[in-house]
Amino acid sequence: MPIVSASTGLHETLALLTSQLHPDANHKEDLVFLKDVFSEKSLGYLMKIHDKLRQYEKHSPTPVLYSASCLAEDLAEELQNGPLEDDERELLLLLSTPHLKAVLSAHDTVAQKNFDPVLPPLPEDFDDDVEEESVKIVRLVKNKEPLGATIRRDEVTGAVIVARIMRGGAADRSGLVHVGDELREVNGNLITHKRPEEISQILSQSQGSITLKIIPAVAEEDRLKESRVYLRALFDYMPYEDKATPCQEAGLPFKRGDILQVVSQEDATWWQAKRVGDCNLRAALIPSTQFQERRLRYRMKMASFPSPISPKASSCDRTEREDCDSEGALNGKDVVSPKSKAAPVFCGQAFSWDFYSAGLRRSFRGRKDRQSSPGEPHTPDTNHTEFLIYEEVTQYLPRPGERPRLIVLIGSLGARLTELKQKVIAENPRRYGLAVPHTTRARKSHEREGVEYHFISKSAFEADIQNGKFIEYGEYKENLYGTSLESIHKVLDQHKFCLVDVQPEALKTLRTSEFKPFVIFVRLRILDSKRKLLGSSSSLSSGITEDDLQEMKMSAERMDECYGHLVDYVLVKEDPVSALAELQVVLERVQMEPQWVPVSWVRS
Repeated sequence: MPIVSASTGLHETLALLTSQLHPDANHKEDLVFLKDVFSEKSLGYLMKIHDKLRQYEKHSPTPVLYSASCLAEDLAEELQNGPLEDDERELLLLLSTPHLKAVLSAHDTVAQKNFDPVLPPLPEDFDDDVEEESVKIVRLVKNKEPLGATIRRDEVTGAVIVARIMRGGAADRSGLVHVGDELREVNGNLITHKRPEEISQILSQSQGSITLKIIPAVAEEDRLKESRVYLRALFDYMPYEDKATPCQEAGLPFKRGDILQVVSQEDATWWQAKRVGDCNLRAALIPSTQFQERRLRYRMKMASFPSPISPKASSCDRTEREDCDSEGALNGKDVVSPKSKAAPVFCGQAFSWDFYSAGLRRSFRGRKDRQSSPGEPHTPDTNHTEFLIYEEVTQYLPRPGERPRLIVLIGSLGARLTELKQKVIAENPRRYGLAVPHTTRARKSHEREGVEYHFISKSAFEADIQNGKFIEYGEYKENLYGTSLESIHKVLDQHKFCLVDVQPEALKTLRTSEFKPFVIFVRLRILDSKRKLLGSSSSLSSGITEDDLQEMKMSAERMDECYGHLVDYVLVKEDPVSALAELQVVLERVQMEPQWVPVSWVRS
């Protein structure tokens, strides 16, 4: 350990510690991590600031003069009253510059410790009907930001109660307002008989100093530390379309796929959250999982034809009956219309289409767990419906020595995933590998066992189906084809990234902690006409009709509707070259940067 003295600064001690960190075989990763942290410039700057503040406390300096600005003005006035030498003229010019005046003004502010905002005097009169010891006068300084609190009226007493405090808002930062406090006055105006929306308007329109007269709650709970719960949103939410939200301005809009940090779950109905990546530090309201599920269950129960896929439902309590019936409870992008024939047909069918310059080829892929006909509508059991609301996530990056993540490609009609996948592997066969499929057809003369296919008998293939060894399989021209779990494991065990393209139904099998798949959805950019598909010069556009384009577009929309919540990245394919380049960049990020994954994948 380095030897330090009492006079050694904290940043110097940090530098000495960093120099002593020598990685060994047992703790190499931890020591390298510590060395990187200690070497950060920002941390070094913070340590230097800490040392300066310690020196300030030790010496306790006092200002020589509390009003340097007045001295400068007196000196300038005296210089102007007589003849000036060159240096005196230069001094007078310097004293008149706005920059120096600002510096002297800042000096005086610090010297006089004039930091706090000027507040109006306390009111001299109090209501006689309120005991003096139970009243709390709170002064808050608020600019254009919201106050950061919502209110409700007690149904029994009629009192106006603080319902929640938004983390990071003005009320929260003050530490003077708590959930359960009774609000009596705002800026001297009695608000007992006003409606909550009128009070909210008064608070939102008030600027600068706000004086609140409060009856404190009987027991004030300690302020909880900010939680570290992260959720991936599985539906779109717009608070201005939700009539159930207690305050639309306090709601947090988000889209499917956004990562939300939940900072408070104290309220069972409305959680407080921030969107990861936002610069706004104030929390806002999002519907809780339980509340959203109750809302959707209520809507499904009341609907004449339940939706096959829904985000989440509403509460059916008497006090929330009106909220449950609000049109803002559901977002149209997240719910498949019960009248839509496309979604049920797509989610049950097992066909994929490949477009080639010579024409159109149809290949069949079967589903192991398929139990109903493609066109048959399915009415879900409301007690077992899997609603899409939130998924708890955490950041994950495989450590050295760990198996890499599985790369899963799903695509809409015409995406040509096989071609895209093979180009990635051909450019870097040491890093990427292909899961070799199984087939029952005869081996051709140029084919090698275990390279193009694993060739097995039909009876062996059917036995493997019964034993659940295939993630997907199907029949084509009376021959069986399938991708096995074992073939994927072989590639991953070689510490290569295994690329597979599958029907999206296979994600039910692959999306586990065993594979930790990164799912990429490849869809074509289709504009107004087929001439604009993948560029006017592309060979892919030849032989494709407008009906084909419409079907490709609908395919992408249906896949996004049914499986978009399972996708980590959407690659919009304009041409093969740019799509390959973009895919390679995405794969590099998966290897080098932490990605959000379900918490269950990394927790033992």
